[in-house]
Amino acid sequence: MSRTNDEDYDYLFKIVLIGDSGVGKTNILKRFINNEFSLESKPTIGVEFATKTFQQQGKSVKCQIWDTAGQERFRAITNAYYRGAVGAFICYDVTREITFQNTEKWLSELKEHADGNIVIIMIGNKIDAVDQRVVRTEEALEYCQSHQIGFIETSALDGTNIDNAFNNIVANIFNTIGFKSIKKVPQMATEQVLLEKPKDLQSKSKKSSEGCC
Repeated sequence: MSRTNDEDYDYLFKIVLIGDSGVGKTNILKRFINNEFSLESKPTIGVEFATKTFQQQGKSVKCQIWDTAGQERFRAITNAYYRGAVGAFICYDVTREITFQNTEKWLSELKEHADGNIVIIMIGNKIDAVDQRVVRTEEALEYCQSHQIGFIETSALDGTNIDNAFNNIVANIFNTIGFKSIKKVPQMATEQVLLEKPKDLQSKSKKSSEGCC
């Protein structure tokens, strides 16, 4: 999957990053978009997004990736942003067991608010912290297989599997949804699902320099 001009695209995929605060969602996004990592990231406030455009199966695909706050007080805000998402990453921290346990509620929330065909991949982040790992790969893989969702382990710190995670979810979206497109031009960027490029949609995206790690 190769990169192309961010302003030139045939399809737009909305992908959300969800999970507990501090699991590394913002740094996963930073690493993917700008190949950056910040040790001093602050918690995301509400919802922020960034974009990146690629060639996939002969089509130009613009990924609009939403970084959602993990704190409970923002849950009512973020619920609305599941609408229109065609892909979702449920993230946990392999060094914090509770964040893995909480993926169950994130998955339930996702299934309640998102489209039934949404592609879901679970990310076990911070695998660079080998000595601090408490969630075994086998345990997480078994869980994902039982729920029929994808699974990958990453390190936003050193970049391990970050590109692979996004490449996989985009490929799976194509396999699941195909080239079907929605003709209606949405009123808000948050309502976009999988569509041909609208002619009156603002191409600007909001990117934040700060967020939870």
